[in-house]
Amino acid sequence: MTEPTDDSAPVAHGAPLRVYTCSWCNRVSDGTALSCPACGAAVDVAAIVTRSGWVELPGRGDMAKLQFGHSYCQVEGTYVPVADMSLAAGDSVYFSHHVLLWKDPQVQVTAMSLKGAWKRLLAGMPLIMTQAVGPGHIAFSRDAPGELIALPLEPGRAVDVREHLFLVATQSVAYDWIQSGIWFSTREGNETETHYPLGNFLDRFTSPQAPGLLLLHAAGNVFVRRLEAGQTILVKPTAFLFKDTEVSMHLHIERPAGTWRSWRSWGDRYLWLRLRGPGRVAVQSAFEPLEDNGRTISSHSGGTERQW
Repeated sequence: MTEPTDDSAPVAHGAPLRVYTCSWCNRVSDGTALSCPACGAAVDVAAIVTRSGWVELPGRGDMAKLQFGHSYCQVEGTYVPVADMSLAAGDSVYFSHHVLLWKDPQVQVTAMSLKGAWKRLLAGMPLIMTQAVGPGHIAFSRDAPGELIALPLEPGRAVDVREHLFLVATQSVAYDWIQSGIWFSTREGNETETHYPLGNFLDRFTSPQAPGLLLLHAAGNVFVRRLEAGQTILVKPTAFLFKDTEVSMHLHIERPAGTWRSWRSWGDRYLWLRLRGPGRVAVQSAFEPLEDNGRTISSHSGGTERQW
C-alpha cells in the first residue's frame, strides 16, 4: 500500500496536503474520507496477505460511499450487503432484473437488450437486463450472504466474470459475453453428456472510454491473487469469481496414483481450473460441489492431465 506523503514537505499552492493511493483499486484521492471514493475500501487498511500469496478482499465499512460521475453508491450492511444508488439526473446503471430491492417512484426502469438472451438462463428462467435512469434512489441486493465486490474499471480495462455473480454496473461499462471454453464430456455406453464447470459462458465487462464501476456479489469470503507472467494456480471451477482478460485458463485433471479405478473415473479424479498469468484472479470461499455424473471422461476442451 502506498504511504501518504509527508505533510511537512513543501506543498504547491492549492495542492492537497496528502495524496493517498488505494491498495485495492489504485485510485488516487486526498485520503480525507474514511473509505476510498472509487471502491469503498477502508482508507489506510493494511492488506491481509496469506503466506501462499492470496489477498483478502479489503474491508468496507457499513455505509461506505462510492462515487461515480455525479452519482454515488452507498454500501449498506455486511451480512447481506445492499448497493444503494443515488442517481443524478441523466445518470444510469444496468442490472439483472432479479436483484432489484427497492426504488424511488421517479426512477425510470426499462428493459434493455441482452446479447444471446435466449441462451442465458437462471434457474430455468431467462435473464432480463434492466436499466435505471436518475434522478432518484434505487437499491440492489442478492438473497444470499456474502461480500460485495467493487471493481472500478479504468478506460481500456476489462474483466471476465463467472455467470450469475453480476449485481450492477454504471452506464460507462460495456457488457458482452464469451464462451468459457472449459468443458468435458462423459460417456456410458452410447450415452454422452457434456459438462461446463464454469458454465457455458463468461460475462465480460469493459470500460471503453470513461471510468466505470462494476459491482459483483460473492458467497463467503473473497480472495484475490496477482499472477506473474507464466505463473499458474489451480482452483476449483465453482470457486472461481473473476480474472483479468490477460489471464488464460484451461481444464486440469488429476488423480492419486495406485488406485484401482480408471484414472478418468469419478471418485479418484480431481477436476481443476488452471489459470496462467499475468493478471488478477479471484475466488470465493463458499462454493458448490462440481457437477459430475461419475462416468468415464471421453473428451474435454483441452488442458493438462497428471497422476500424483
